[in-house]
Parts: sequence; C-alpha cells; structure tokens
Amino acid sequence: MAPNEPASGAEFDSTNKYRYRLWRIWGNPESRVLFILLNPSTATAMKDDPTIRRCLGYARGWGYGALEVCNLFAYRATYPKHLRQAQEPIGAGNDAVIQLAVQRATTVLVAWGANGAWQGQHQRMVQMLSGLKPIYCLGLTKAGYPKHPLRLRSDLKPVLFSPSGP
Repeated sequence: MAPNEPASGAEFDSTNKYRYRLWRIWGNPESRVLFILLNPSTATAMKDDPTIRRCLGYARGWGYGALEVCNLFAYRATYPKHLRQAQEPIGAGNDAVIQLAVQRATTVLVAWGANGAWQGQHQRMVQMLSGLKPIYCLGLTKAGYPKHPLRLRSDLKPVLFSPSGP
C-alpha cells in the first residue's frame, strides 16, 4: 500500500468508461479485504453505489480496516446487458491491477455471479488467482459461480472458494 493513499479513491481510465479499482479505508489499511466483482457501476472515488455499500458493510462487520474492489470487467455499466455491448469490456491492464490488489489484500473474496462466465472470465480469473492466496466467496450459485453480494443477507461470513466449479 502506498503510504499516502487517500482514505477514499478510485482508479479510472482517461475516459472514465473504465474503473480499475476502488478503495475505502476507515481503520488499519493493512487489514484489507479485496472483493473481485463482475464490473463497476456508478461508484466513484467519493460516491458509493448499492454494491459498494454492501461490500463495505461486510468488510466492517468482519473487522477489516479497508476495502478494495476490482472487477472481472473494468467497463462501467449498471446492467450486464450494457456490459455485453462494450467493444472491449475487460479494459487494458485490468489483470495487472487485480494482481497488485491481491498482493495488498489480507483476504481475497470473489463475488461475480453467473455473468462472470461471459468471455471465459470466470475460468481465466480462477487460473490467475490459483496458488496466490486462499480465495473466499459468499456462497455459490446453483451453477457453481461465486455469488454476487448485492442481494445476499448482510450477516454472511466468507467461505473458502472451491475452483472445482464451472
């Protein structure tokens, strides 16, 4: 972590169409949970959207001092159908940003839902994360994908993610 990292921030491309990471720090920045979600929506360096608010609730409830969020796809879209219309939904350099975020994280939690299978991103990310750190989730969909946090109960605890799914 950078010693002068602000308590709230986000990294966008020059067009603001891609958000590569977002973070919030309220306590010990060395105690950081990384959520890897599907794609960014409306949250910015200073404004939270419903998904970020849910992730913050989990992170604080679990006793972390910081939250970082990255995504399988860096393209900003509120709805998955809009994501699928993007020419380049992943975003240049997204994997490198995720790899650095994994290094900073105390805990890595994947939560992209079934839409993460699009363009093979679920499998790509599982392979990229394999062997780096233990990976957690908030449960699995019926098809074996890590559940997205937005509509889940607020009292869930992380469980070890088994990449033996789809």
